Amino acid sequence: MLAGTRDVAIILLAVESIVIGVLLTVLLIQIRKLIRMLQEEIKPMLESANDTVKNVKGTTQFVSETVVTPLIKIKSYYAGTMQALHTLFAIGRKVGPVRSEPVVDEEIEIDVPDNGQVNKRTSALKDEEVL
Repeated sequence: MLAGTRDVAIILLAVESIVIGVLLTVLLIQIRKLIRMLQEEIKPMLESANDTVKNVKGTTQFVSETVVTPLIKIKSYYAGTMQALHTLFAIGRKVGPVRSEPVVDEEIEIDVPDNGQVNKRTSALKDEEVL
């Protein structure tokens, strides 16, 4: 009886080994197809995307050199000229007091006498109006 069970187990292990071998062969064939697909189809797509990125980079560099840089220079010259005109001719400046109401600040003075006790005094100061 044990000999029959042993023979059946050996046959099952042999069949299982054959099935595993066939499945490994199918797996290797699928991996080979995947590698071929990556080389033939996806690699050209990536190269095309890379060419597109280079084209966009060149376009942005061209626009930067021909449009943006001159506009920045013109704007900076304009800002400098307007600031010089404001400074020279006092365009837009108010004549008269800068503040309509005086600002009240609170000043804290701390006196430390020789005996080590701290005395605190507060006094209110008013700013003078600036003309």
